[in-house]
Amino acid sequence: MTHYVTRAGIEIDSALATFVENHVLPPLGRDVDGFWQGLADLLGEFAPRNAALLAKREDLQAKIDAWHLERKGQRHDAGAYRAFLEDIGYLVPEPGDFTIGTQNVDPEIATMAGPQLVVPILNARFLLNAANARWGSLYDAFYGTDALDAPPARPGGYDEERGAAVIAQGRKFLDETLPLATGSWADISGPDDIALSDEGQRVGATARGLLFRNNGLHIEVQFDRESAIGKTDQAGISDVVLEAALTTIADCEDSVAAVDAEDKLTAYRNWLGIIRGDLSESFEKGGKTLTRELAGDLSYKDASGATFRLPGRSLMFVRNVGHLMTNPAMRWDGSEIPEGILDAVMTSAISAQDVAGLGKYGNSRCGSIYIVKPKMHGPEECAFTNDLFDAVEDLLDLPRHTIKVGVMDEERRTSANLAACIHAVKDRIVFINTGFLDRTGDEIHTSMRAGPMMRKGEMKNSAWLKAYEARNVGIGLKHGLSGRAQIGKGMWAAPDLMGQMMLEKIGHLRAGANTAWVPSPTAATLHAIHYHREDVFEIQQGLPDAAKLDELLTIPLADGTNWSEDEIAEELDNNCQGLLGYVVRWVDQGVGCSKVPDINDVGLMEDRATLRISSQHIANWLLHGVISHDQVMDSLRRMAAKVDQQNAGDPLYEPLLENEDGAAFSAAKDLIFKGVEQPSGYTEPLLHRWRQQKKSARG
Repeated sequence: MTHYVTRAGIEIDSALATFVENHVLPPLGRDVDGFWQGLADLLGEFAPRNAALLAKREDLQAKIDAWHLERKGQRHDAGAYRAFLEDIGYLVPEPGDFTIGTQNVDPEIATMAGPQLVVPILNARFLLNAANARWGSLYDAFYGTDALDAPPARPGGYDEERGAAVIAQGRKFLDETLPLATGSWADISGPDDIALSDEGQRVGATARGLLFRNNGLHIEVQFDRESAIGKTDQAGISDVVLEAALTTIADCEDSVAAVDAEDKLTAYRNWLGIIRGDLSESFEKGGKTLTRELAGDLSYKDASGATFRLPGRSLMFVRNVGHLMTNPAMRWDGSEIPEGILDAVMTSAISAQDVAGLGKYGNSRCGSIYIVKPKMHGPEECAFTNDLFDAVEDLLDLPRHTIKVGVMDEERRTSANLAACIHAVKDRIVFINTGFLDRTGDEIHTSMRAGPMMRKGEMKNSAWLKAYEARNVGIGLKHGLSGRAQIGKGMWAAPDLMGQMMLEKIGHLRAGANTAWVPSPTAATLHAIHYHREDVFEIQQGLPDAAKLDELLTIPLADGTNWSEDEIAEELDNNCQGLLGYVVRWVDQGVGCSKVPDINDVGLMEDRATLRISSQHIANWLLHGVISHDQVMDSLRRMAAKVDQQNAGDPLYEPLLENEDGAAFSAAKDLIFKGVEQPSGYTEPLLHRWRQQKKSARG
């Protein structure tokens, strides 16, 4: 049970208050009483505004539901539908010509193109791995994954045959990326043989080897004839190290299960450790205790002998939660405060230590704080975030627009009004990104009463989705994001299918994205190859204008489709298995992101968006009579048996089967059978309730 202390009328979890007063504010020289009073004043202004925005969401949804119900059985009229959305204020006028004015943006965001990681902030070990993924071994990435087109490594130690295939693939990469004036990298006998076709690509040297640059990304070719690899290599090359994850998002939102003050405090402590540079995590591996810490910067000498340094870590964003949820970590005026406000204040106050230069390494070299803001609905909510960040800057005595914002384009009202959303944060925006799962969940919920939706797999080829992805890039480019901000694309969810990722994910670059999400440091290293093959900024210059709004507003209805019983059962089982496989870890173990086996036993890195799309799809089919309550329960029970089998090796796992009254199975049922009534189809209210109940039962 939370124990509160009171400051300036705010009830604050005592451990959180101690953390803020002892570790966050003193290094900044901030007056404790003044900070809490400033927060109380901020809550007085923004908590009511937050509530009003949520009420508007519900009002618009009610009007859209009524519109569809009135026209039930009629053919959809696209023109009348658009006019209706304009009339109720769902669609707003375009803001006209403008260019974003964001200043003081680090090059990793503004002028470089490369992979981006998203990592749960509650897991210190994963957080450190991601932060240190700025550089990655290409040899290790090839050796350990199916990205290498060669037989798998034989058990029992180092496989020299596979190692030789790795080296050959590494030479091929160097020939492609850093072509020699004559010959091939496979023919050189040492570093003195390297004469590049373009000597401008050679930028430095170190005792480890030589440093090169291509398309703005660095490549370090390491030489060591004493190492296990180098001593067998003709040129003595021991590794090829790529600059990989330029940026990483430490996630307080969809990839974590943070439901109370204890969870939030863990998040904020880990973020402070990243900002100060002293986060560490010890763990057992191979019978030894290992300690992981943040990597230091790398030192090189240029052609004149002058020393220069490159960052050893990703540039870090922190993703706050959206506007919907509250959290018991703080109470004001008798109620839990909006969690988005809590995150904005706490993560910014911690990050202010970086702005003040108090960390061991430093994050932003431009004095900026980078916050990703998810699940905003339309320009009013973006304007609210802009005003909130103004107020947080004033609270912390930070210069205006120190806090930058990344806008997740994952809600339909944001997609439909994207230019106006960007305009609302035009002087602090550094990022727009798309996300198929959340965006599809909102697509289904918004048009829930229009009719049954097409199958999830068919959504990927639907008119609205193609328009959504193209408009995101086109509108971003139109308003000046290229060279100033990131235009991103979503996650490759299958960490074990790197060969397939290497074939497909280059499409994100060719669509104009200068960053895209990957599920692991290894994936970041491999995905970096794509950015050597394609110059994204050059691609962006030749892309067409954004797709038309009418295409985006096309509702993905399954008009005229008569599915077979087998097709319906297949879709339902797929949804139920994915839902159960994720929710059982979220509710029972507090794991918000992990590799969850899908119905075909392929491990997918899943976060909360998985539940949103699956639960909303089932709820839609249930509402329109495609499936029945009994069919859903039958599928849930059969898929519970499968999920139990898939998790049989986990000693912490609590079986679902014959435990239908348990928190996890109950949460799954609620997500489906109460899916229509959930705000925007979000899963958080139900997940938080069941997770809190589970934690309470354990004491």
